[in-house]
Amino acid sequence: MIVDKGSEIEIEESVLSRAVDAHYQDEDRQENLLRPQYLEDFQGQGSIKENLSVFIKAARGRGDALDHTFIVGPPGLGKTTLASIIANEMHSEIRMTSAPALDKPKDLAGILTNVSEGSIFFIDEIHRLKPALEEMLYIAMEDFEIDWVIGQGPAARTMRIPLPHFTLIGATTKAGSVSSPLASRFGINIHIDFYQPEELSRIISRSARILETDITEGAVMMLARCSRGTPRIANRLLRRLRDFASILGDGTITEGIVSEGLKRLGIDENGLETMDRNILRTIIEYYGGGPVGADTLSISVGEAVESLEDFYEPYLIQQGYLKRTPRGRCVTRKAYELLNIKGGSDADQGLLF
Repeated sequence: MIVDKGSEIEIEESVLSRAVDAHYQDEDRQENLLRPQYLEDFQGQGSIKENLSVFIKAARGRGDALDHTFIVGPPGLGKTTLASIIANEMHSEIRMTSAPALDKPKDLAGILTNVSEGSIFFIDEIHRLKPALEEMLYIAMEDFEIDWVIGQGPAARTMRIPLPHFTLIGATTKAGSVSSPLASRFGINIHIDFYQPEELSRIISRSARILETDITEGAVMMLARCSRGTPRIANRLLRRLRDFASILGDGTITEGIVSEGLKRLGIDENGLETMDRNILRTIIEYYGGGPVGADTLSISVGEAVESLEDFYEPYLIQQGYLKRTPRGRCVTRKAYELLNIKGGSDADQGLLF
């Protein structure tokens, strides 16, 4: 029998590709399953929920679209989830996109001219929106119209196209990178903070029930303290610990499973990952505790600047291991204690602390 080796390789690669795609689709499906659908299911952020409830009820009572909403917060805290909740509470449809996906004015115009009355238009990473698209949004947000140029050269003319009254929800991890004219046009401003362990424990317990996974109270609190104040990380770790529990135990996530699982994943009791400790150790051993610039540090640890600024630094700063100064990043005394490294001279400590 003649066997085409090239075909065999293609078939194997195709099967592998489908298997990988199926894995990620299952992960996405589980992530969507864990997302709360209404404000009453959204754990933590009490003041945000109370105010949003008032704004939503008032808008629905008047029969109006909700005012444009600006959501700020680090990655994984629920900005996209909150946008979906607002749409559900307003009984409105929602269209989602991200700023990098909008390349030309016609991309934005195509979406805006197809929104329905009272619907939600969500733009993630809105700080990356191009200036030409921002200017189009100004008129759309204020007058619910867009200007469109028809024709070219001397025959070109501008036509103003009316839009239904809609709600723009913009989300960003970098509020300072959003231009003032755009930021000032949002009527509702929401800043999502890191979650407390007690809040995360309620999220973990809810997710465990949805995933039909048994977990002890002690394990819930251990996991909550190691989740960096971030629901996305808590849910991700819960799914991985479920795997450890099914193979290393009887299917129940216990404190022992959490301890062993986190150790294997390189996460300590403070929620710090291997890269977190590498960042701190690099600043201490190569730059005398700092200061060091973000670009230099990113090259030293082999991580993108964006990842350092958006994911690692916020938690390290919040936990008191790192601080930003006008001259660069500096570690604190707490970082020396964490890594069991003896601090520098008194002069250095005066600079650092």
